[in-house]
This record gives sequence, C-alpha cells and structure tokens, in this order.
Amino acid sequence: MPARAVHERTVERLRFRQAPLGAAAVWFALGICANHWLAARDAAVPVVVLAGGIGLLGLIAAGALGSRARTAWVAVAGVWIALGVAAAEWKPGPVSPVALLGFADNLSRTVEGRVTRVRVAPPVVAAQANDADTVAPWEAGEISVENGRAGPVLTLDVAVDAVEEVTPETSAMVPATGGVRVQVYGEGAPAIECGDRVRMPLRMKTPERYRDPGAFQYADLLAGQGIAARASVGADGLEVLGAGAPTMACKLAAAQGWASGRLLGFADSAANGRMPMWLQLSRADASMLDAMLFGDRAGLSHTLRVGFERTGSFHLFVVSGLHIALLAGAVYWGLRRLRMPEWATTVLTIAAATAYAAVTGFGQPAQRSLGMTSVFLLARLLSREHDRMPLNALGAAALAMLVWSPGSLFEASFQMTVLAIVAIAGIAVPLGKRTVLRYAPATKEVFQRRSSSLKPRAAQLRMMLELWGEAVSGLVGGWSRKTPAAVMRLVLWGFELALVACVAEMVMVLPMALYFHRAAVFALPANMVVIPVIALLAPLGVATFCCALLSPWLAVLPGGVTALLLHFLRLAIGHASRVAAADVRVPGPVWWVATLAVLVWGGCCWLVRRGRLGAWATALALPVIAAMVLWPEQPFLRPGALEVTAIDVGQGDSLLAVNPEGGTMLIDAGGPVGSHGASEIVARFDVGEEVVSPYLWSRRMRRLDVLVLSHAHTDHMGGMTAVMENFRPKELWVGVDTASPLYAALLAEAARLGVVVRHFRAGDQAHWGSVEVTVLSPAVEYANTGPPKNDDSLVLRMQWGKASALLEGDAEEPSEEAMVAAGLVTPVTLLKVGHHGSKTSSNPSFLAAASPRDAVVSVGKGNTFGHPRGEVIGRLAAGGTHLFRTDKFGLTTFLLTPDGGIRERAGGAAATDPEP
Repeated sequence: MPARAVHERTVERLRFRQAPLGAAAVWFALGICANHWLAARDAAVPVVVLAGGIGLLGLIAAGALGSRARTAWVAVAGVWIALGVAAAEWKPGPVSPVALLGFADNLSRTVEGRVTRVRVAPPVVAAQANDADTVAPWEAGEISVENGRAGPVLTLDVAVDAVEEVTPETSAMVPATGGVRVQVYGEGAPAIECGDRVRMPLRMKTPERYRDPGAFQYADLLAGQGIAARASVGADGLEVLGAGAPTMACKLAAAQGWASGRLLGFADSAANGRMPMWLQLSRADASMLDAMLFGDRAGLSHTLRVGFERTGSFHLFVVSGLHIALLAGAVYWGLRRLRMPEWATTVLTIAAATAYAAVTGFGQPAQRSLGMTSVFLLARLLSREHDRMPLNALGAAALAMLVWSPGSLFEASFQMTVLAIVAIAGIAVPLGKRTVLRYAPATKEVFQRRSSSLKPRAAQLRMMLELWGEAVSGLVGGWSRKTPAAVMRLVLWGFELALVACVAEMVMVLPMALYFHRAAVFALPANMVVIPVIALLAPLGVATFCCALLSPWLAVLPGGVTALLLHFLRLAIGHASRVAAADVRVPGPVWWVATLAVLVWGGCCWLVRRGRLGAWATALALPVIAAMVLWPEQPFLRPGALEVTAIDVGQGDSLLAVNPEGGTMLIDAGGPVGSHGASEIVARFDVGEEVVSPYLWSRRMRRLDVLVLSHAHTDHMGGMTAVMENFRPKELWVGVDTASPLYAALLAEAARLGVVVRHFRAGDQAHWGSVEVTVLSPAVEYANTGPPKNDDSLVLRMQWGKASALLEGDAEEPSEEAMVAAGLVTPVTLLKVGHHGSKTSSNPSFLAAASPRDAVVSVGKGNTFGHPRGEVIGRLAAGGTHLFRTDKFGLTTFLLTPDGGIRERAGGAAATDPEP
C-alpha cells in the first residue's frame, strides 16, 4: 500500500477479529435476552440440551477456526449466545425472605436483629420570611419551613434473626431472616452503631406495589438492598442488646458517612466562615460535594435535584463511570508522567479506584464502574493495539460485568454506561478524526521539524499558523509566536467537546426517554458546561477533602475555588432549568424503535470507519434516530366507548376518563395520606411522578385536556402538581376553595403554566365531547373557610347515551343525603365508591338511588383504616352490584357503551393488551 495511503488512514476500520471481545459481549447479551424472552413465556431450555448445544457449537467453532473459514464467526457467535442463555439461566437469584414476610402483617411484634446500616436524618433547615435577604443567590428556593411532627431522627437497616410469633394463647420468639428498614422517631434514641444487636416492637409492612403499567416499584429498589419490610418505632422503644462485630457493609457505610461528615465539618469551620460569600463552602455546597464525590445524596434539596434533572445533568451526583474514570484517568496520567512502568501504573490505578469506590459506600453502580474500569485497564495493558482499538477493551469490561451479573443487562445504569461508551469511543471519536480533529496534529507541530505524516490540508494549516505566528510576534514579541496555534488548538478542543457532547446526547436520548421520560432540551449546552466543570471540581473537591483531614485552614484555598465553581454551576443550571422549554416530558418509544436505534448505533460504529461517505451517513443517521425516538405517537385509546380507569395509587384516588372522541380527563392524582398543609415533611416518593404519570406515558399520552381535583386532601391532590407539570392540561376543575397551603400552591402552579382554573358547584354542566358532565355536589350554598373536608368533594356524573358514571370523590353521608334530597341521584352504570369505602359514606338511601351495576373502590392494600368496610361491601352486594377493588385487582378499566353496557378489565393489564 502506498505510504501516503497509510498516512491518510487516520481511522482504523472495525473488524471483529480486531475486537473479538466487543463482539463476544454483544453475542453474550443476545443470549441473556433470549433467556429473558423464554422466561417471560414460562419456557426454559433443559440443562442437558443447553450443555450439549454449547459443546456441539464449540466443536463446530473450533473446526471452522482451524480451517479459517469465513463463516467461523457464525459458530463462535452461537457459542457466546448459548453461554449467555446458560449464564442467565443458572445465575442464582436473590433469596426471598419468606419467613420474615409472613410476619409483615402490621401486627405489633417484638423483633430482634443486627443493625447493618445507620443513617442520621439531615437537620431540618428553617427560615423566617424576613431572613430571605440573607439567603445567597445560588441557594434561593432551597429552604423549606417544616413545622408539626418532626421527621425520623434515625433510619436503621436491621438484619432480623428472631421475631415474636403471637397466638391467642401464647407468644414466643422464633427464628426469621430478612432485612427491615426502621425509621426511629422522637427524642432520646440510644447511641446505635452498625453491628449492634437491637430489640424493638415493630408493626412490619411490606412495601406497597402499584399494579399499573410503567409504575416505579420502590419495593424492588428495597429488595435489591436486602430489605423485605418497613416499620417505624419510637425512640423510647428501641433497646440495644449489645455490641457486635461490624460487617463489611457496615464498614463501607461508615467510611461513606465519615467522608461526608468531614466535608460538612469543614463547611461549619471558622476558617471557611471567614471566606467571602462567593468563596464560602456552605452546607448545601458540601452536600453537593458529598453527592458528587461519595454518592451520599441525602442532603440534596428537592429544588436542586429537579433543576439538574430538568437539564439532563443529574449524572453529576451519581457516582458512576464518569467519576471513577476521572479519578482513574488522573492517577494513570500522573503515574505515567513519573515514568512508572505501565504494569505498575495499571495496578496502582486500580488500587486507587478501589479505595475511592469503598469510600462511596461501594454501591452497585460503583461496583459496576470499578469492575468495568479495572477490566478495561487490564485489557488495555494486555492488548498490543489498544491505542487503535479501544472498543475491544471496553467489550471485555462489559462482558466481565455480564458474566458476573447477567441481570445487569436490563438495568438502566448498565445500559447508559454502555451506550455512553458506544457514543464516545465508538462513534464520536472516529467521527471527529474524520472531520475537525484531523487538523489537531498541525497545531502541535508549528515551528518544529517537518513531519511527513501530516495530510496536505493539515500541513497547509500548519504553514498558515506559522505565518500568522510570525506576523503576531513581529507586532507583540517573540513570546507570542505560538499564540495562533494555541488559539486554534483551543477552538478545535471546543469543537471536539461539542461533537462528543452532541453525539452522546443523541444516543442518550433513548434511555432518557425510556427510563426518565425526559427530552432535556438544554442537555447539550448544560453538559458542555457541566462536564468541563466536573473535570475541575472532582480533583478540587478531593483536594479540599484531603486538606480538611489535616486542617481546615489548609483547605481554605482549594475549598474557595471549589465553592466558586459550585456557585457558578448552580446559578447556570438554576437559570436554565427555570425556562419553560427546558424540560419536555415524553413517553418511551415503542419496542421496535428502541431496537432499531440500538442496531443503527451499532452499525454507525462500523460505518463511521468506512470513509467519508460512511462518516456522512453516520452524521445523518444520528439525528434521524433521535427524532424517531422522540416522535409523538398516537396514544392508546379505545374508540367508541367511554373509558373510566381506576389507577392503583394505594390509599388514595386517581381516575382516568377518556371520552369516545379521545378527550382525556384525570380526576385526582393520589398522594400521601392524612395531610392537607405545608407542615408535613414532603415525601421523596411522588405518586404523581412515579405512578400516575408513568401509566399515562404507557398509554403514549403527552397532554391532558382536563385535570379535576375533587378536594384538597393530599391522598387526592399530592401527585397533582407533578401531573400538571408533566402533561400541561388545558383546564383545572375545582370545587370549594379551602384554607390549604398546598391547594394554594397548586392554583399558583396552574397560573404559572397557563392552565385555566374553573370552579364548579351543584347544577353546573359541561360538554366534554359527546359526554355530558353534571356536577351534583358541593351545593351552591355550601362553604368551608377552614381546612379541607371530605364533604368539599366535587361529585361528577358523566352521561353518554344510556351509560353513566358517578364519581363521588370522598363525599360523606351529609353530601350524599343532600344529593338524594335534591333528586340529583339516579341509577348509574358505574359508581366510584365514596371515601374509599368508609362507613361514613355509601349510606343505604344513596346506594338505592344510584343502583350501580358496577362499583370500584380505590384503596390501599392492608390499610390501617379497614377500608372498604364490611357493611359497605354488604350493601353493594345486597343491591347486586359487582365490586372491584384496586387493592385486590390493581388498575381496573371500565368501558361503557352507548347502549348502557359495560365491560371490565381488571388486573393492571397494559393498554395494548388484547380485549378479554
């Protein structure tokens, strides 16, 4: 091959024999997917058949490789696919704590066990209204006032070994295994350390599961941490039986807590307090550093989290491949500059990354990142062509993680890590070498000995930079000869950063839409700011931490620069996140679009190395696929019927109604039970965001026509703000205005979003498509100037042809009697039972007047209120009504036809499932 052709080939073509482990990782993943597909259909490959198949394929592959047949890769692929099936089939799953689950029945029982983790609740920050001027501009909006009942002072994870078994005659401690998460309330809690044995009376409950398509399952998150049940206890009921040897998990958690505490200690130090405000590391700043460096996100405010989520830059606070890669890269670069042998550099870099992962608590993301980094470094050390073929080492890292944990293939963090690697190393870097980066060597060789390796255009650029340098030096001085080259190098670096960020964002649009339902419009510019800043913040934060271990005064200088960068970052992200268009919520793409996207990106890794035409094809394919992922699809509707779906939100209410023309209405959005004001601690789990919205997205919905609030109790209103922000309804229907701070905040949010608020009273009517909506309550003369009440409920009757639905909210007996007395209640096809089936609702005269064919009650499993009450169930049964309960059936859909017919679909079936 001519020398010039060799020099012009700046990008190596991708061949499987040059990246065998990359191909093996893909084939192994296909085998895991095949096993998952079989398991979903209750099918399995017999062990004998699977082992025999692997052996046969291995012999075929060995023979094909020995004969150098071009089809050898087919047999090799078959071996790896079969191995993937075997790994997924034979990998033992988590041990189910069956014994402990049998005691999670909400009865008070004495429990004994060993503490495996202790977390102290972060202090509550309170501020008076007249203190607003003292709040730093980068902390505005992050202070909350919390009165009323104090939150938990401790959260304990306990490995249970004995539980009290209670019978009508006796009680005795019996062995049981499993983990329970206990929140400790009140003052006077004894000093607890990880490893201590404790005894306490608990009412254990299993975490609630929401049987709705797309709903986030907190129970699965806890199960991954070894937690099977939850409970709470007063501080005076907690008894320490004795100290115990801390486990490794205790030591790792203690290391994380110790590291976080040192940063918070520096923030409270006198040395830091003497710094100017812009250079002072506040506790909020220290919490950001704790999250960024050590993975402890407990101190992050809700406002801060949402701001970074809306701009697609929340990965800053997730200890993942980025953080460990930055640390490993810095250590590796420094040791190589010291002329240390490559093998020693690799070993020491892995050791440093391991120590850092331990300080972060060694969670699953950190374990995966450490494993992939270590395998990558080892593969790079052993590969003779590692500079030209990084995908081989990265494939080895992915393969190692899949062998160790096949289930990680279906985890968002693993998929996002692999996609980021594919985007940067597989597509962006070779695309850059095909375009602007081919000129980068010219900026480094100015005024140096001529090199024949430069391509003609790059050599021309070098000559121009030298001429410009001579001209500049003649005007300014000889020291400026290389200034034009430095400026050009900076410009090329900016182009490289923009290219990498742009490609990465176009690839990451799939997991962002699939798992987080976000199309972060400002993700590209935000990450172009965040990534360089974090490259500075990470080492500066480590330097601040290390100096603070010796003396706060030593940490003042790095801490001041760190604080300045953090304040800049918070201001920039805060302003960007407040723009209305910054965050667009979208449904996840259909399966075939996601599959096509992955196949195209894999093809781009090969295509971009095939010449300029391949590079242009790649540059065209990336935005096309991103547009396909985000392209609005028709929502899943059921034309020709009036749909009423009771969404499973636990002990709360949320109904989706869809008229025959496809108009959508959501009545209530669930939420926490038993509150109406701003005094209660806001739960991190938002039912509107994690349960109701995912269900609507599973139906491919992007907007709502009408949002209805029956009344201002949080089990109806708690998730409504999130739903309003996510789906931007045209109208918000409400009834009585009451003295509720959260209700006032909801109305203010509606005004901010441009949602029209309509107030309704009994007798009002609204035409909603072909459906006639009539308001039955509250009465025109009804008033409530105090806190919300159940009788504030907006009661709606929907009429379409001969079919009708009566949606009662939480209306109780006084409202029901008033509606019956006014002659407003007539027979209906479907009744949404009032107040979750409480004995204060569904009185005999009301049910007799309504005479529903079907009834649905929204109620939480194992609720402490005893809902629905036996007498209500009896009244409905006596009237021949079919009762459906969300605690028994999950999400339940009713399809009403104009002839008065009704069809029911219970069990949380997806919207795309065939009709029964």
